Amino acid sequence: MGIDLPLIWLIIIIFSIMMYVVMDGFDLGIGLLFPLVKERRDRDVMMNTIAPVWDGNETWLVMGGAGLFGAFPLAYSVILDALAIPLTLMLIGLIFRGVAFEFRFKAAPERQHIWDKSFFAGSLVATFSQGVVLGGFINGFAVQARHYSGGVLDWLTPFSLFCGLGLMAAYALLGSTWLIMKTGDRLHSDMKRWAGLLTLALLAIIAIISVWTPLAQPAIAHRWFSLPNVFFFLPVPVLVLLTAWALRRAIMRDDTHYSPFLLTLFLIFMGYSGLGISIWPHLIPPSITFWDAAAPPQSQGFMLVGALFIIPLILVYTFWSYYVFRGKVSHNEGYH
Repeated sequence: MGIDLPLIWLIIIIFSIMMYVVMDGFDLGIGLLFPLVKERRDRDVMMNTIAPVWDGNETWLVMGGAGLFGAFPLAYSVILDALAIPLTLMLIGLIFRGVAFEFRFKAAPERQHIWDKSFFAGSLVATFSQGVVLGGFINGFAVQARHYSGGVLDWLTPFSLFCGLGLMAAYALLGSTWLIMKTGDRLHSDMKRWAGLLTLALLAIIAIISVWTPLAQPAIAHRWFSLPNVFFFLPVPVLVLLTAWALRRAIMRDDTHYSPFLLTLFLIFMGYSGLGISIWPHLIPPSITFWDAAAPPQSQGFMLVGALFIIPLILVYTFWSYYVFRGKVSHNEGYH
């Protein structure tokens, strides 16, 4: 029995995107939380918690995009054609945010507020655009003769816009729980309060999307609610509810530090799993599977050699950077 190269590459891309969502999600979330923090010294601490790692986090986005381009060129071309506008806005937001991050530390105190607003705006645009891309992907793409045949604004639907808002809540929750883990004193207490509210907001958004998706997509509804699938998929919503309950309890504890962030990661992983269950095995919903979209085996095999070399290096670098800069960040610590 031969090696299923398309499946291996799908796993690599899914893993890369999940790593990006987890790692860049919390620093985008910190940008979204900026307007809620009034003290400049507290905003300095927020920035210093992510200063050593934020640019390395985006390595996984590059890895996922490059893997999609090489291993599934049909999916890459269709997705880029269909979602060109939100993807371009996402990149503009990430670039603008990176510039604001660096210039904020070099600006005079009286001008620092400009870059604070820019950092928030870049985080907002990037996060909302990613959510819109997710919603457009779930809605599916019109494909004819292996080319995208839809309109340039087909992604602009109420569902995709709502997904944009949903991802903002998810990233803000990640950011707040990251700050619970990395800070102390007043900022720690403020983030606990916001994390509690964001947990309820995210749970409500997940419930709405879970109802909206099968109503809008009959194929997904059939997959979810037909027997015996319903028994296999039932653990996902149950685990989401249990995790949200445990997260609320962890946030309310006086000595909480790491557990809210870890539970938020698991909550987002459950949402990610639900997406995978809904569209499997389609890489271009609703009809083209990842096997149909795959590049020739020779290309995938050649790329796999390089991927098996570079992915462990990225993992080691990521682990080491987080290990070196572990622990709490205080007000008297500067930009790394």
